[in-house]
Amino acid sequence: MKNYIYIAYILLLFSACQQPKENTELTNNFFKNSTFENEGMKREPIDFLLKEVEEGKYGNVDRIFIVKNRKLVLDTLFRNDYKKISKGKSSPVGCGYNTCQDSTVFGEFNYYHPFWHPYYKDREVHTLQSITKSISSLLIGIAIDQGKIPSTDVPILDYLTDYDLSKVEDPLYKATLEHLLKMKLGMEWHEIGTPDTDPGNTTFMLEKSDDWIQYTLDQSMDTLPDTKWIYNSGASQLMSVIIKKTTGLHLDEYAKKYLFEPLEIENYHWKISPTGFPDALGGLYLEAEDLAKIGLLVLNKGNWNGKQIVSTQWVEKSTNRLSDTTQILDFGYGFQWWRPDKDGTEVIAGFGHGGQSLIIIPEFDIVAVTYCWNVFGEEAKDIRMSIIAPIIAANKRKND
Repeated sequence: MKNYIYIAYILLLFSACQQPKENTELTNNFFKNSTFENEGMKREPIDFLLKEVEEGKYGNVDRIFIVKNRKLVLDTLFRNDYKKISKGKSSPVGCGYNTCQDSTVFGEFNYYHPFWHPYYKDREVHTLQSITKSISSLLIGIAIDQGKIPSTDVPILDYLTDYDLSKVEDPLYKATLEHLLKMKLGMEWHEIGTPDTDPGNTTFMLEKSDDWIQYTLDQSMDTLPDTKWIYNSGASQLMSVIIKKTTGLHLDEYAKKYLFEPLEIENYHWKISPTGFPDALGGLYLEAEDLAKIGLLVLNKGNWNGKQIVSTQWVEKSTNRLSDTTQILDFGYGFQWWRPDKDGTEVIAGFGHGGQSLIIIPEFDIVAVTYCWNVFGEEAKDIRMSIIAPIIAANKRKND
């Protein structure tokens, strides 16, 4: 029987105006409803966060979804009017509603127009951005479990012989799949800390190119593989080719068969790059409930209702803190998964541009999802970073 969740609608401030929200109900087909109190949580830390959201401090928040002990304790939905928010705004990454003569010139990669972002064509599926990398990493693990990929020690160029390798520098021939997954490919890449629309942002230029794989392979090397952590979305896109080369299926097809169908995920969209490969660096859209299912799969170390979807060994290694030094605060990193551990509590996370997060806290049996779309230049606090501390505080008792 379907569970009906009362969705709390909050007046969200933006551009110095309050935007009224219409009350409604959404359907939750999987998680049973519960309360903070019934699951042993304190409400106050989360209520304070929601108050700040209401005050507009976090910009365009779309949804906050928290699961504790496999039960849904919070599902707060904010219906932002992205036609109004985006109107009159344009940049090299897109143009807003009724702003440019032909918004389709950007295709699915128009990051300003509400037809494509943050929701896809008025469906409830929301862009995940770089959380797509974390999910693609799970698919690499499944392919290794199936014997399609021998191990993470395989040289990545073994799968890229269909491309022009004439500009490839010698150190890249030593790069393995493990180096790619750990963001230690050794390639020169400018992304974190460089404005999204800056021609110096390598990922911005990649998305403007006709062939994302060739563009990545043509980049210079900065150092030897496994010596320096550098966030590299182009490297993540190589996973799309590797899956196709080793399984015969495109990344989205492989995900449907071996991940989405077992988890009963039916409503999704996956953007496609110019050469036909699914966008592994940021192209997946999911409903919050379905993203939380993937979080639950990771929390359960790859097991789903008694069936092992991806091996425990892969989940444990890929979400482990394999790198302690990254370009973000004191965050660690695994295989395309972040480790934003907080005050001694281990935290596993997927993060995405604009405010997307999938938070997994094994100690407290927590999975949380945030959906936002802060891409229009307004100043806002980053809810991806701010939600972790309140969740931990809500789970700790006075004597902890």
